[in-house]
This record gives sequence, structure tokens and C-alpha cells, in this order.
Amino acid sequence: MKNKLFILILLISCCVACSKPSVPKEYGYFRIDLPPHTYQLMDIEHFPYHFEYAKMAQIKDVSYEKEKYWINVVYPQLNAYLHCSYKPVKKNLKQLTDDAQEFVYSHAMKASAIPETEYYNHDNRVYGMLYQMKGNTASPIQFYLTDSTKHFFRAALYFNNIPNQDSLAPVIDYLREDIMMMMETFRWK
Repeated sequence: MKNKLFILILLISCCVACSKPSVPKEYGYFRIDLPPHTYQLMDIEHFPYHFEYAKMAQIKDVSYEKEKYWINVVYPQLNAYLHCSYKPVKKNLKQLTDDAQEFVYSHAMKASAIPETEYYNHDNRVYGMLYQMKGNTASPIQFYLTDSTKHFFRAALYFNNIPNQDSLAPVIDYLREDIMMMMETFRWK
């Protein structure tokens, strides 16, 4: 009887001791191999601006009758594009900057934070603001550039899929570097 009791206690203790508490698995995302950053000059002859952009990207003219000099910088491998618009400044700089800021803050309901970074390049008369939205927003990065007298350029990054900050974070960081290069090499003609 003692042997049976001992074996029963031993079996019960083994079963209880060996079980691990169940823990939900964390979500995993596919690893994205991003190429090294290399750049080329975007200089379309009749456009009032030029800049350097990633060699892996393509420039697509999306101008239409009322709006000239609009482009998309398309990243086919990353399923993303940077929508860029241009407006001439005609004593409406305040309205253009207010519209750009209003468009950024329309994402505030989904964004956990919207840090702003001012940009100044006095030598080339390029001034602006960079916004990086944190959270699951439709456009994680936006910026505008102006010379304050004649030109206003605005850009917004979009992905052709449902926003997910966790899975897109490496790509957003990668594209942020390309966007910074674009801003630093941006020139008015």
C-alpha cells in the first residue's frame, strides 16, 4: 500500500512540476532585407525644384491641369510612395503652412505622438517642417519645404496596406533616412 501511495504521489508531483503556465506567443513579422542607401538626382527640366532620391525608387508625374509639378516617389519593393505636391506662393504662405499642418494633425486621433522637427538651409533658401506620426496612422511621415516667397512643396509617405506601426517600423526608419536626404539636397531652380 505504501508503494502504491508513493508512486501515486510521485506521478502527481511530476505532472504538476513539469507543466508550464501557458503564455500567449508574441506576434512575429517577416524580416525585411533593406538595400543600402544610394541616391540619384531628380531633375525634371521644367520643374521648379530638384533633389536627390533613392535609386530603388521611381518618379511618377501625377500633375494634372490645375496642379503642376506634382509627383509620387514610388518604392515598388516596399509597397510605399511619397506623394509630393507643389504650390506657388502668392501672398498665401500662411494658408499653405496652415493647410499642411491641418493635414498632419488630422491624423491625431490615431497618432500617439506627432514630433515636429524644424528644417533650415539658409544658403539655399529652403525652410520647412518634418512631422513623424507615431502609431497606426495612414501617413507616418510628412513634411513641407518653402523659400517663403515663391515656392511651397509638401510630401506625405503612404503605404499600400493597412497601417501597422510594429511591422512597418523598420521600413519607416529606412524611408525616413531617404526623406532626410531628399530634404537636405532639395533646391529651388
